[in-house]
Amino acid sequence: MITIFACFMILMMLLIGGIGADMMRHEMERTRIQAVADRAVLAAADRDQKLDPESVVRDYFAKSGMADFVSHVDVQQGLNYKIVSVDAETTINTQFMDALGTETLRVPAFATAEERVNKVEISLVLDISGSMKNNNKMLNLQTAATEFVDTLLTTGNKNLISISVVPYSEQVNIGPAIFNQLNINPVNPKHPYSHCVEIQDNEYDSTSLNLSRNYFQMQHFQWNYYSIEKGNQLNTIYDTVCPQYGDPNSTEKNNPNGDDYEAVRAISQDAAAIKDQIWKLKPRAGTSIFLGMKWGVALLDPGTRGVVSRLSGMGLVDNVFASRPASYNDAETMKTVVLMTDGQNDRSFRITQPYYNSKSDMNHWADYNFQYYLNRYVGSRHHYKWYEQKYTAEQGDGFLESICNAAKAKRIIIWAIGFEVTDHGANVMRNCASSPSHFFRVEGIQISDAFNSIARQINQLRLTQ
Repeated sequence: MITIFACFMILMMLLIGGIGADMMRHEMERTRIQAVADRAVLAAADRDQKLDPESVVRDYFAKSGMADFVSHVDVQQGLNYKIVSVDAETTINTQFMDALGTETLRVPAFATAEERVNKVEISLVLDISGSMKNNNKMLNLQTAATEFVDTLLTTGNKNLISISVVPYSEQVNIGPAIFNQLNINPVNPKHPYSHCVEIQDNEYDSTSLNLSRNYFQMQHFQWNYYSIEKGNQLNTIYDTVCPQYGDPNSTEKNNPNGDDYEAVRAISQDAAAIKDQIWKLKPRAGTSIFLGMKWGVALLDPGTRGVVSRLSGMGLVDNVFASRPASYNDAETMKTVVLMTDGQNDRSFRITQPYYNSKSDMNHWADYNFQYYLNRYVGSRHHYKWYEQKYTAEQGDGFLESICNAAKAKRIIIWAIGFEVTDHGANVMRNCASSPSHFFRVEGIQISDAFNSIARQINQLRLTQ
């Protein structure tokens, strides 16, 4: 009796083990087919894919020796989306379960991939400070940034994605069209040489501009550079603290109709114009990352909508974007900043009020390099009277942290790129980013990989099932 029971138990164990082996084979085959299905729909749903989506899916299966497995491919696509689904199925012969009457097992796979580009507002905040002239950094940035533009501003994304370009160094030149919409403090006369404004310290706690406030126009002068040639100091004035609006090589000081590549470009889908501007950027002056970030965020804040609407009325923004920036609660619109620097916040100086208080003073500093003038015409013991410190590097880090936190509180996605930065610079940028995975620390041509990765993720290619 015991022998019979033992034989029965052994038989049952063999049967259960056989069933397990059949099920394991089933799962291995299902996993293999599912992997091919996932890869196939991801490739087919890519909106950059020019081939017929169904053909792409079937080709993936055919090259994997599974051409007969595909039972159905479904494709849905519109202006801003592509959805591709595949049903695949095969059968395997059982080796043990046939003893129980199950000779074959059905092995199904199903996958769906979707690439959907909803409305996207992007602020591309680019460091053009003087250190960008080293090690081909400006060329590498220009290559990467123009590839970024090409990836996002395609015919399939027309009227959906807008890009604002914010070049920054020690200041941000917002250009005359935006500048003239702000309340500029009436105490001091305006100068025509550039268009930067001073941002109050408490404004870094908010994503918006205070359009009811009186802003001071940034002084126009060159502080941080003068050249020496054959022992002689040169009166160079092409590296001004506020990037100039107009061609810096022009002999005209007031050149408002010149090349505007150093000024902010707001809410644009003109890929050719954006790329042309990027290729013209030149390194100059110091680094105030917090100012670049403030203007990048302000161009995403719905409080700036009136400014953008008026820019549209002037033909500077496409009419389709006249109602941007969208509200923060607009479920169809994603807002994102791509913030790039090759350095870290630095100290910044201003000329003291007695020496920058009239039209003649402003005209004087448009003709004279500040350091050149002091060294040539002012006794060294009196230099300290002519300038004062506006920002320390530590203040800059604090302001950047504040504006980044304000943006993240509004669910603005922040991508940060530290391009050949120090450990301190990397930590500051990583802290600004939406998450550690939104921060890229890169060297040389790796910057193109960073921009490409960001562009691809903005396009939201994702496996949905």
